[in-house]
Amino acid sequence: MKFSIQQSLVARCAAVFAASVVCMGAVQAQEVKVGFVSTERIFREAAPAKTANAKIEQEFSKRDKDLQDMGARLKSMADKLDKDAPVLSESDRVRRQRELSDLDKDFQRRQREFREDLNQRRNEELATVLERTNRVIKQIAEAEKYDIVFQEAVYISPRIDITDKVLKALNK
Repeated sequence: MKFSIQQSLVARCAAVFAASVVCMGAVQAQEVKVGFVSTERIFREAAPAKTANAKIEQEFSKRDKDLQDMGARLKSMADKLDKDAPVLSESDRVRRQRELSDLDKDFQRRQREFREDLNQRRNEELATVLERTNRVIKQIAEAEKYDIVFQEAVYISPRIDITDKVLKALNK
């Protein structure tokens, strides 16, 4: 009795295996159309990405210049304190060190806020560009019957790279 159960199990496994091989052959007979889009190139070369970068540059240029001026003033004050320290009275030296320390703290805080605000705005703008890019990719994929389009990969054959098509559509 045990022998027939084992034979039955072996027969079932063989049938499942044979069906799997037949199905794999059918899948291999159909050609899968694959595409790839370089997000890095899109962010670097697409007109909407360039427009977003210019917008951010314009929006943050005044704050950046103010920070550069503040940094130069901080350096100048530090240099002047180093130069004048030997001839200053103890109270003047301590007062100027405190002013320098306060200015440095304010500078560090403003610099941190600037970086945070800049990164947030850049992420917002890039998200908009990426959303538009994804819509274009989907339109191209549907029109040209792609089965899958990747945006990240370790290696890509130029044969499946459709970045130029996407750039052309985005730059219209």
